[in-house]
Amino acid sequence: MSFAFLQIDKPIKYALGFIVVILIIGTAYTLVTQGTMSFLSPNYLLQQLQVASYLGLVATGMMMVILLGHIDLSVPWTLTTAAMVATAVGGDMAIPAGLLTGLAIGLVNGLGVAFLRVPSMIFTLGVNTVLQGLMVIQTGGFSPQSHSTPIMEFLASDSILGIPMALLVWLAIAALIIFMLNRMPMGRYIFAMGNRESAAYLSGINTRVILIGTFVICSLCASIAGMLLAGYSAKAYQGMGDLYLLPAIAAVVIGGTNILGGKGTFAGTFVGAILIVLLQSVLSVMQMPEAGRQVIYGCVIIGMLLVYGRGDKKES
Repeated sequence: MSFAFLQIDKPIKYALGFIVVILIIGTAYTLVTQGTMSFLSPNYLLQQLQVASYLGLVATGMMMVILLGHIDLSVPWTLTTAAMVATAVGGDMAIPAGLLTGLAIGLVNGLGVAFLRVPSMIFTLGVNTVLQGLMVIQTGGFSPQSHSTPIMEFLASDSILGIPMALLVWLAIAALIIFMLNRMPMGRYIFAMGNRESAAYLSGINTRVILIGTFVICSLCASIAGMLLAGYSAKAYQGMGDLYLLPAIAAVVIGGTNILGGKGTFAGTFVGAILIVLLQSVLSVMQMPEAGRQVIYGCVIIGMLLVYGRGDKKES
């Protein structure tokens, strides 16, 4: 069982190598077409890190659930619901309201999986659909008229000493996740359950509590990402989380986390999120048609997963 969350293992090396390739291609393209190396400019790279932070927050929460061998398909509308609730409440209570929304959704998911024993894929997909319906009822099917608060916009768009606040938020949450997985019993229990939940249960671990807690963490990460995205866009809108589900899962798995659970590192998820954002960016800079972007994007993900995404779980 591995707890070395900052180690450079094979998946991270492959992802870092591919990031270098993306940067070289993007730089060569801008040099030929624009006569500049804007793709490597500090401002551009910081902007990409800011964009990666939104995806990275979602992927961080998703990683926790995947380490258990589960999946959370309610992330898109958890993100959207938290953002819409936060902007609707407004004022000083906007962020607490968004966090409480994520907490409530995580509890529902965790209780459903832990006590009802419904497969997480099915239960969270159902919760996602319910949330979508509730938000459509709330808005009447129209775009919300509420706007983000100044603190949400500050956390999403501003910077300190040139470092985007969104990146600092992601790193702060990442530090808590790394500490928990390395230094707290819950981290050991998550890896144990990911390797074999029945054995973890027989060893005395309260698997239901761990399941519930992990789904809560996932939903809280999604809700934070939703509020940051609302701050970045100055408002929440329906479907704002739809673009983050598959990229978040891809970032986690590309980073080396076993989709069946029991093995993974945050460093891999961090690098995976940056890889995906840079890939999307270079395809956009090259003005490739949307159909071509999707084909290349999908082929890269499939190719990297074929290289190392089918390995067996590391035994404890």
